[in-house]
Amino acid sequence: MSMKQKRARCGYLFVTPYLIVFLVFQLYPILYTFGLSLTTDYDKSFAGLANYEHLLKDKVFWKSVINTWKIWLGCIVPQMISALILSVLLCQYRLKGQNVFRALFYLPNLVTAASIGILFGVLLDWQTGTVNKILLQLNLIEEPVNWMGSPSFAQGITSAIQWWMWFGHSTILLTAGIKAIPNEVIESAVVDGAGSVQRFFRITLPMIRPTLLYVVITSLIGGMQIFDIPMALTGGDGEPQKSLMTMVLYLYNSAFKNKNYAYGATVSYGLFAIILIFSVLFFRVLNPKEEGENG
Repeated sequence: MSMKQKRARCGYLFVTPYLIVFLVFQLYPILYTFGLSLTTDYDKSFAGLANYEHLLKDKVFWKSVINTWKIWLGCIVPQMISALILSVLLCQYRLKGQNVFRALFYLPNLVTAASIGILFGVLLDWQTGTVNKILLQLNLIEEPVNWMGSPSFAQGITSAIQWWMWFGHSTILLTAGIKAIPNEVIESAVVDGAGSVQRFFRITLPMIRPTLLYVVITSLIGGMQIFDIPMALTGGDGEPQKSLMTMVLYLYNSAFKNKNYAYGATVSYGLFAIILIFSVLFFRVLNPKEEGENG
């Protein structure tokens, strides 16, 4: 046996544990879930596409889709703006204590989302919440305010929590992308008389496009699966007026609260289809093919 063949066998030996774990804990559940979505929940008989037909007509599901998009858009827009501003400041200006700032920005990402959701639930509770108590002590309000009683405020605070948790992560990634830009390019632009604004839009943004694409796509995948914070804030009911009923929360309620596992599996594949379609769409928009690339 040649040395090349021995190395190939050793390679297969090293990847075998991963393949076993992938087949048992990833591929099998995916296939089983798809098969489950094609059955009826009460007797597990084959139902074809009946669950998917019901999903397309399910108003609560589509409301959960809209809610999820609202919450994600309310997070990703300020997240990208703040991350771009902070990354440019950290890269182009020699601020003292940059490493400390990066650590502080990233710190909220280290705390579990469920813990933060519970924290804000305690702070905003309209009867015993800390926010109402402080405002009452300062005579800024006359009676406790039911903050989570407003659908718009509930979605806004959820988006704000998501932004607070993830803007530091995005800042670090964009900072790495900006630092990867060759100094010669920046110096040439300065010599040619380009100002800071021109350098940002003509050089920085185009050259960190792959990093921007990565941040947006990963944020989309994570944002469409938001569960912890709405679950902690509402106890799983998605109130007020189902404004915090996200797709994954609806999946959880369908499968585990209502014990309708077949329909829960169908919702999961609906979620997968939405993430796949928009991930491809965003990839095409943010990463257009250059002229002559297909030649």
